[in-house]
Amino acid sequence: MVLWVMKYDINPAKLDSYAEWAQGAVPTLIGAGGVVELRGYRPVTGSRSVVVTYEFADLAAWQAWYDSEAVQGILESSASMLLNLETELWGPSPVLPQPIRPGG
Repeated sequence: MVLWVMKYDINPAKLDSYAEWAQGAVPTLIGAGGVVELRGYRPVTGSRSVVVTYEFADLAAWQAWYDSEAVQGILESSASMLLNLETELWGPSPVLPQPIRPGG
């Protein structure tokens, strides 16, 4: 599996429009193909910070998704909504290449 992580702050001037924008962006991002799972996280302290993770079967699936016109359009439209954007691409660990779950 490959994990693409986005970390950002919501632009305070766009707080009202961010939720609407995000709700419209998610179907496009999922619909571009290749996404196994998308998750979003916010700090329990209530700050404007966000972490979004996208999981893909492999690097080729991520690359095809990332290069798609739909994804690039969403990334471009996010420019005014997001501040301090950081992205990271993670691959499997050689020490723990498969998930380990309790009881399994």
